[in-house]
Amino acid sequence: MPPPRASSADKNEPAQTPAQVAAAIEQFLNEHEGAAVLEDGKVLFDLRSAKYSLSTEHERCTLHLWSGESNMVRRVVSATPRADSLRLATQRFGHAQTKLLELVTSRERRTPTTRETARVHYGKTLQRVLERQFAPWNCEPLRTAMDLERGFGPAYARGTLINGKNAWAVIGVNECESTATIDGILTLGILWLHTCRECGGGRRLYQGLKVIVPRGTAMLTLARMAWLNNEAAQWELWEFDEKTEELTERDAADVGNVRTRLVHHPDERAAEERFAAPIAELLSIVPAEEQARVEPRLRSTAELAFLLHGLEFARARIGLAPNSFAQTLELTVGARETPLNDATREELTAFVAELFARRRAFVPSVDFGRRGRSPLRRIGSGGPQAAHSRLNIGGAGLEASGNPTQDPLYRAAPERWLESILRRDLAPLTRNLAPTAKESSAIPRLDPQHVYAQVPAIAGASDRGLLDLLGVTADGRLAVIELKAGDDLQFALQGLDYWIRVRHHHLQATDALSGMGEFQRHGYFRGVELSPLPPRLYLVAPALHIHPVTETVLRYFSPRVEWDLLAIDERWRQQIRVVWRKSGGRG
Repeated sequence: MPPPRASSADKNEPAQTPAQVAAAIEQFLNEHEGAAVLEDGKVLFDLRSAKYSLSTEHERCTLHLWSGESNMVRRVVSATPRADSLRLATQRFGHAQTKLLELVTSRERRTPTTRETARVHYGKTLQRVLERQFAPWNCEPLRTAMDLERGFGPAYARGTLINGKNAWAVIGVNECESTATIDGILTLGILWLHTCRECGGGRRLYQGLKVIVPRGTAMLTLARMAWLNNEAAQWELWEFDEKTEELTERDAADVGNVRTRLVHHPDERAAEERFAAPIAELLSIVPAEEQARVEPRLRSTAELAFLLHGLEFARARIGLAPNSFAQTLELTVGARETPLNDATREELTAFVAELFARRRAFVPSVDFGRRGRSPLRRIGSGGPQAAHSRLNIGGAGLEASGNPTQDPLYRAAPERWLESILRRDLAPLTRNLAPTAKESSAIPRLDPQHVYAQVPAIAGASDRGLLDLLGVTADGRLAVIELKAGDDLQFALQGLDYWIRVRHHHLQATDALSGMGEFQRHGYFRGVELSPLPPRLYLVAPALHIHPVTETVLRYFSPRVEWDLLAIDERWRQQIRVVWRKSGGRG
């Protein structure tokens, strides 16, 4: 039997408190002294030699990991126990997007040899089960060879089921792979089906694709598959239990409840008044000529972040004094949240001045001095390593580079930089490449007055909980804008994830008394009459960093998903200019 669908209770599970998260981590590490920290299946820290610290200050759980080779600070949002591991949803400083880390026991830490052995065993087992399940179809030997040209890696077993001239493309992934690898299988499956059809030479008719995922991991793939083109291919999703060798089909037409929730948009005018004092205090350490570049961004009604081209460097927080209902207000700078006070003002002023000098669209020829003289390195105590851990900005290194465009602070968080530019001005995305009526009607103008960045949409099956930009066209259509600054094989389907969730919220019943839909009830698009039509999807990336497979994947989207792929000039930090675009879907 397939696993039950998510219930409304699942969707409204209470969030863990920082103390609960820290306790879960401490308990796991106390029980497993030889644990390791993994990200995307790679060992980041071996806790037999590395060290860690946990803090629950400022109403958040902060995990600091360090060793002789590396240093990392993450906020831990949740801790989910799994078999012999603990899955942590984390956030880097200055990033609202979550990333998954896994704490695993020593016996679960896999070397390349054991990983390859698991993949070979899985391939043989799956082939045997496929031949038994789909007889009289024959299964060609499954392959896992690397194919960089087409984007295939060794984590996915690929093959073909054949019955005369008829065939199915098959792709599977084993339960030992990382969550990101399992969630990425549909993109690789589409590419595998496309490759089979191209290389078949017309000798075989490929009816469609069978996707095989581990038991209990089908939710995200199922939601995505419902929005593929059924006229282009047949799509089947199966869950495989490696212990019992049982295959269970999931109905691609039954996506169940979309596990997502919309967070209320805070009142920005009220927040400006509430945070007037810390805003003035922060601006006092920013050079006067640079103050216009500071971007205040509300994280919640009690937290205000300060960004520079999308990179968070300071935060103001309202809290309660211990054993009292009196409010406290604290302004901190850097990853380790160094408080701004009389003792730190001089050093933090130097830190901010250099940050603004190095992270700018037109980087001047500035001599930042000899190696080691950067104020970014000498803030705090305990030497360079301690300064790095306290004031590391968004994971960027602190050393200035001889080439300004190679400076870590210039290159850090490029997608957030791109987002900050477009949040101020969306017009370049819909400006015609040529003055033709056809282009003008194909790309509706986006409303510059209603643009929301980092809209929370928490999905149970994905570790990416924030869409980049949410806007609205001049005719009232919601616009989901997904941004990429670097090559990403999953670009198209990640954009589809957000489109699905925005569509879900948009379809929620309109309030009978107010006449407002769910977005407007949560403070978005005030005064805008939203169209009942589904959202439009915009995929935006620098032209040379759009992965070659993106257009192939988009060909297999359902016509009900209207999309625009926009390639922008590589010099987007200076000016946004669309160099080419392609569109699809007929609504």
